[in-house]
Amino acid sequence: MKKKKPTRSQLVKRLDNLFSEYIRRRNTDYQGVTRCFTCGKEDHWKKLQCGHFQSRKHYATRWHETNCQVQCAACNVFRYGEQYKFGLNLDNEFGEGIAKELLNLSKNIVKLSNSDLLDKIDYYKSKIKLLE
Repeated sequence: MKKKKPTRSQLVKRLDNLFSEYIRRRNTDYQGVTRCFTCGKEDHWKKLQCGHFQSRKHYATRWHETNCQVQCAACNVFRYGEQYKFGLNLDNEFGEGIAKELLNLSKNIVKLSNSDLLDKIDYYKSKIKLLE
């Protein structure tokens, strides 16, 4: 029996999951602990979330590694991402103006093919493997 090709929404979901894992794991210590980008709370990467400075609805920045940082649920969900603090911290960590650059970038319309999504999936699989 032929294996069914994954749908676009399945590919996006798979990429979201892998990308989120990479973002949450990339700055962990040897015990898997990392810190919330906006409030500094430390916890295991599995208990934290991938927060987006510019909303996930913008495909131009949805999988942008600077736009996405580790956040605790309190900051990401209950405080709506702490966007102002997030922007200040981006400028402090990555250089003045990066928040504005990401805002402008998010306004671009990006259409990724299924092939593009599969390439990104493979890319983040390999990046996660390097972290293990």
